[in-house]
Amino acid sequence: MQPRSKSFDTKADAERWARSLEAELDRNGALPDTRPAENSTLAQILTRYRDEVSPKKRSHVSEISRINALLRRPICHRTLALLSTADLAAYRDERLKVVGPATAIRELSTISHAIDTARREWGIHLAQNPCKLVRRPSPPRGRTRRLEGNEEQILLAAADAGRVRYLRPLIILAIETGMRRGELLSLRWEHIDLEKRVAHLPLTKNGTSRDVPLSSHAIQTLRGLQTGESATVFTAAPNAVRLAWERLMRRVGLKDLRLHDLRHEAVSRLFEKGLNVAEVASISGHRELRMLTRYTHLRATDLAKRLQ
Repeated sequence: MQPRSKSFDTKADAERWARSLEAELDRNGALPDTRPAENSTLAQILTRYRDEVSPKKRSHVSEISRINALLRRPICHRTLALLSTADLAAYRDERLKVVGPATAIRELSTISHAIDTARREWGIHLAQNPCKLVRRPSPPRGRTRRLEGNEEQILLAAADAGRVRYLRPLIILAIETGMRRGELLSLRWEHIDLEKRVAHLPLTKNGTSRDVPLSSHAIQTLRGLQTGESATVFTAAPNAVRLAWERLMRRVGLKDLRLHDLRHEAVSRLFEKGLNVAEVASISGHRELRMLTRYTHLRATDLAKRLQ
């Protein structure tokens, strides 16, 4: 067996390292090669994960962007052998000073997945993944923002008065179908049957397909968009839609209303129409009831009317 050696600042650290090797020897009958973990930084692992693993995911754009931002953090200079739960907990606390809990959770999850991949597939030996032991911040409560009063009419009137012609039909279809922004923007005419009143989504966020029933208002809106000039219903890019929505919000002065909140509104209206959980889930594409309830905020006044 090749001798193992390592330098430490203190005798206590050296003895701790020796004891860990002895324990590993007792468990496995051989010493694992810890040198890859000692010579690989978190930055190197994240970079390889970004280049080899992330591109295979449907969410690759956001994950690659997240990793590129992570690579600028000082914690990435740590070698995996020295990366501790204390390091990661301190990173979490620093990030929570400038970002929300959801962002911090996603960053820790990305680090954890990268380390797990390195341990399973890249020959990096670690006794455990230190990120698994770090307490995640409490996730934010699900948003409860719905359209109130005449806000829907205000939105549509402002969209009519603006220069972005696709904004009004986009708002209507979001409310009528409950589709996500990406699903609406990728919707193709070849997947829409106006006679059967169904829109087919071949690939959704969950990695599955689904058929979305179309209301009379949705059918009317889609017929108004048929020009034969494009294979997709909308030709706008996601960032263009985001900017158009932000300008619309500034013009109308509505507070804390996001485009995605229209999906909340749509799902809540489906429940208010009397559809059950299974029926709503088949339309919205939610696979977990827990997630569906986060999007569903029924007005107590409407429920009270049904109890009469």
